[in-house]
Amino acid sequence: MCLAVPMKITELLDGGMAHATAMGAERDVAIDLTPQAQVGDYVLVHAGFSIEVVDEQYAQETLDLIQTMADMVDDPLIAEAEMA
Repeated sequence: MCLAVPMKITELLDGGMAHATAMGAERDVAIDLTPQAQVGDYVLVHAGFSIEVVDEQYAQETLDLIQTMADMVDDPLIAEAEMA
């Protein structure tokens, strides 16, 4: 299974690259597969490549779900239940 993370493009760079952010992380990503992507757009990023432009609502719902999963990992009750 693959996971693509929504990231917001903050700057277009030379050579088919863009600077993108999500949840405090910043990355340079290749936008060769989404040449229509512009600053302010949300893109799904997998293995350093932008693979699809998505709307802001979808991006935020996905980021919220990722944050919920991260919070569950940090929850001591869930960690204790998994050890039992």
